[in-house]
Amino acid sequence: MTNGKNGDGLGQPVAAPPLTPPRVSLLWATQLHAADIARLHSAMFARAWDEAAIMGLLAHPGSVALVATYGAPPSVGGYALAQVAADEAEILSLGVAEDWRRHGVGSQLVDGIKRAASRAGARALFLEVAESNAAARSLYAKAGFSETGRRKGYYIRTESSAEDAVTLKIDLPPPAAR
Repeated sequence: MTNGKNGDGLGQPVAAPPLTPPRVSLLWATQLHAADIARLHSAMFARAWDEAAIMGLLAHPGSVALVATYGAPPSVGGYALAQVAADEAEILSLGVAEDWRRHGVGSQLVDGIKRAASRAGARALFLEVAESNAAARSLYAKAGFSETGRRKGYYIRTESSAEDAVTLKIDLPPPAAR
């Protein structure tokens, strides 16, 4: 997103995908996507990660990152950032541009990260989500995640009091089942 509005990284508007989810492509995120991911992140989160932070995450050897693209030239309307360490993985951030929501993009990103983490050897995938984020919690529940605990006051809010994080987990298939 560019200045709170959708953008393709070149300052051009991004139209919501008017088609069904299979028309959205998932690509491995590279450092060339860092600016687009940072713009999306800043439109969704008060404490946004800047382009340099995103580039650092993408450069990490345990990084598993995807972008959802649409159109030609492709516009980025969603991303998923995760890291794998030993046999565990964690979704660090996942976001979909507001006008791309309700098209199945979030589900595709979650499924893509689950597959990528499993291929990288992870047996479990974790994440935290704000207790009040009903849409995200519903997305993760439909993807098979279950609540494993809570982190009191995990999200510090400037406009309100701290909010608890709900920790979620899904077991990934063993290597033989991949």
